[in-house]
Amino acid sequence: MSLNLDGQTIVLLIVLGYLLVLIGIGIYSTRKIQSSEDFLVAGRRLGPFLIAGTLAATEIGGGSSLGVVEKAYGDWGLSSLWYVATMGVTFTIIAIVAPMLRKAMVKTIPEFFRRRYDRHSALFTSIIMTLPLIGLTAVQFIASGVILSVIMGLDYQTSVAVVAVVVIIYSIMGGLWSVSLTDFFQMLMIVFGMLAVLPYSLDMVGGWNMVVETLPAKSMSLTEGIGWPTILSLIFIYTASFICGQEVTQRLYAAKNGKTALLGSLFAGVLFFAFALIPASLGVIAKAMVELGILDATDILENGARYVLPTLAVQVMPPVLVGVLFAGITSATMSSASSDLLGAGSIFANDIYKIYLNPKASQKQLLNVARFTMLIFGVFALVIAVMNTSAIISILMFSFSLRAGGVLVPYLLGHFYKKGSKQATWASLFLGTLGILAVQYDWINFFGLDGIFLGLLMSFVSYMVISHLYPGNGLTIENWGEEAVEETTEEEKAINLQPKHS
Repeated sequence: MSLNLDGQTIVLLIVLGYLLVLIGIGIYSTRKIQSSEDFLVAGRRLGPFLIAGTLAATEIGGGSSLGVVEKAYGDWGLSSLWYVATMGVTFTIIAIVAPMLRKAMVKTIPEFFRRRYDRHSALFTSIIMTLPLIGLTAVQFIASGVILSVIMGLDYQTSVAVVAVVVIIYSIMGGLWSVSLTDFFQMLMIVFGMLAVLPYSLDMVGGWNMVVETLPAKSMSLTEGIGWPTILSLIFIYTASFICGQEVTQRLYAAKNGKTALLGSLFAGVLFFAFALIPASLGVIAKAMVELGILDATDILENGARYVLPTLAVQVMPPVLVGVLFAGITSATMSSASSDLLGAGSIFANDIYKIYLNPKASQKQLLNVARFTMLIFGVFALVIAVMNTSAIISILMFSFSLRAGGVLVPYLLGHFYKKGSKQATWASLFLGTLGILAVQYDWINFFGLDGIFLGLLMSFVSYMVISHLYPGNGLTIENWGEEAVEETTEEEKAINLQPKHS
């Protein structure tokens, strides 16, 4: 599968050059950071196209590129396109609530819990949201490590370590400013790079008709491989998780206004629909080429189906385009990793350090804490990536479920349901998370469904019942006002205890 020396040098120079450009943008972005708000939510000045690009680039990482090609090559076939297309459905749904989420004028989801309910539920939320972010960062390290191992011929563990070091350095530079500025360009790179593989691979295999003739009908079906239950589950899981995912909501919080958040979400949905067919097509083409003996599958057999896309690209494309593809995939996965690290660092600095450890922290101290936390979490994610090489999509799906199970209901309903109380929130957080873990670790079987279904059911029922028995104080985003955003810790307590009435 390896390129010759000259080809490998070309690919390596392109990838390294591109990464240096991204780091340069990160350095440039530090000039725009004067406060924690600049670092965490880009000064709330992002427009719709920048929001769309950064949302798409954040979610199109290892799972949506390498993972989809892997699944298309395996059991799902062409129907693996739904792994990405369902994200398009999800962001269309998110667009409906995006203006409402933006109106809260917070920096993190735990901050919303602190203002709407109480400090303790915010702390619990901080913990159960940070763990999946670390897991998601590890997933992106895995994907980037696969690419780098192909480029440089290093072993997997060394490649992951190299990627992690680069990602950590890049992530702690410019915060959301640098991430959003590079994301749209990264989105274009990954789309162009993967599109470039299609004509070369189709020419080598003998055209799309040859792929259809070679593979069984199930592999070419748009739904049979993945199945409607999985498609509907993905829509449900994505929607539940993304609405309460820090890496998504942080972009909506950074929008200029509610309309901008709505348009950005809609445009992101369009990007997902447009991208979905590309990696799925590459996976089935690679499968047909292996069946016909055209593609050398040695590395795939030895290292697993996660090597399908790198193997295909190296064997069918000229080195320059291989370099563009690898740069795009690497930067996309790195972008996703930096977004997850930023989310984890934001939560710790804004909702743990500032509230519990140093309430009088200056803006400079908060920035330093956020960056140091990102460093620690990045190292932890590196350890996970080196030790756990499970299927990329499986890790993602569990991470999505874990954070959504308890957080979604009190977060979403808390924006408008006046009876929601802190007692109901605690029950919802605890039982929702417990439901997820119970199914994940086979303590119970909930009709064969993903744990998120039981978790959300337990979360919703407990929230509504206990809110009825112990109603809240009537505080919603409609009556806490935008002026509450930069209140001090003591004033935050006052807001929680004494709601304003319209």
